[in-house]
Amino acid sequence: MANARIAVIGAGLMGHGIAQVFALAGHDVTIYDSVKSSLDSAKSRILTNLKDLGDDQTAVERVTPIADLGDTVRNADYVVEAVLEDLPLKQKIFAEIERHVRPDTILASNTSVIPITRIMEGLQHRERAVGTHWWNPPFLVPLVEVIETQWTSSQTIDFTMKLHADAGKTPAHVKKDVPGFIGNRLQHALWREAIALVENGICDAATVDAVIKAAFGRRLAVLGPLENADMVGTDLTLAIHKTLLPDIDSRPGPSPYLEKLVKDGKLGFKSGEGFRKWSPEQQAALRSKVLQHLKNARAQDT
Repeated sequence: MANARIAVIGAGLMGHGIAQVFALAGHDVTIYDSVKSSLDSAKSRILTNLKDLGDDQTAVERVTPIADLGDTVRNADYVVEAVLEDLPLKQKIFAEIERHVRPDTILASNTSVIPITRIMEGLQHRERAVGTHWWNPPFLVPLVEVIETQWTSSQTIDFTMKLHADAGKTPAHVKKDVPGFIGNRLQHALWREAIALVENGICDAATVDAVIKAAFGRRLAVLGPLENADMVGTDLTLAIHKTLLPDIDSRPGPSPYLEKLVKDGKLGFKSGEGFRKWSPEQQAALRSKVLQHLKNARAQDT
């Protein structure tokens, strides 16, 4: 894809990473944040990432921080918003953005939980609005879910899919705007059953994690669940489901066990205990392990 003018709204954890990916792909990127410290440090954080990954450090020169929202988006071909998960805030920002961009500028929201339809419903040109759910950290996890609404044009989807594919990402077309899109629906279906196993005394939290990491988790990167079902046979899959699915947790709401953890202040890393106890050293070790794993996977992809 020819050089596109990209505007990123939000220079935090996700925003600066998204800007980094597009700049590394050769696009000119403007970036805005209402918090001056976040905007001022955006380029230094990007440069640190590029150095750490061994990527072209000159890519940071294609990123231009701008303190005015209108000036950030005025000449953009594509705008992606990556601010806090706050619906009124996102709606307000897009109303402002639309006053400064061309009618054909594509507007995308990076959100993991808020329906794209709700975010974009007040726009005048809703056919150019789309969702793009990046995964953290954006420069290491390849997936970007591209979410279509009932208003989104096929041209908007085609451009957005190609833009991300050419930037080295793996775009996944979500054809209906449903809560959680694809990835989080799958992830939290697994989490619901994991919590239920602990809640019902079948095993402890450490055992749940060990079973996943030592069994099917090892092959998930190369063998998806429906590929696996075809591999073992849909007839066997059906037979297993007839026995297993009636016994799997299917409550429509959160687990009371999870609700009690939160009520008791057991908030995970942030409090030192959640499903398990976590010392500062254990937290740092796990974060480092995950980061190194993602770096190794990225190196294998290239």
